[in-house]
Amino acid sequence: MKATFAAGCFWHVEEIFSKTNGVTSTAVGYTGGNTDNPTYDDVCSDSTGHAEAVEVDFDPELVSYQELLKIFFENHNPTTINRQGPDIGTQYRSGIFFHDEEQERIALDNIQKLNPLAKEKFGSEIVTRVLPASKFFRAEEYHQKYFQKMG
Repeated sequence: MKATFAAGCFWHVEEIFSKTNGVTSTAVGYTGGNTDNPTYDDVCSDSTGHAEAVEVDFDPELVSYQELLKIFFENHNPTTINRQGPDIGTQYRSGIFFHDEEQERIALDNIQKLNPLAKEKFGSEIVTRVLPASKFFRAEEYHQKYFQKMG
């Protein structure tokens, strides 16, 4: 199965998911925008509408979509609009790109359940957008498994 998440800089997000039992592969790239075949420079210009995202292939018998969502929400601040830490721009927005109706339902249920905790922890509600998965454009090779390559 496939899941797609945006939670700021894709290097960190990919690293976390790639170490998750049941995840069979990960790829970093761009999704949710209006430009075909964008480059990293295009996306960083904040003009393509794309988010930096991670496409996760997983075995649902080893890890559930619910568990992947838990990892997603635990590893970024879902209450900031177009920002994660020092990274600012629409490409760093928080987003869940669902691949079927069940993923959409589970994602929306999670946000509803987590909102009271987010208000307590961050002082505001979750702004993560839940959208249908659109075409995923794989990022340049030097971005793939970046932390593994760089040590």
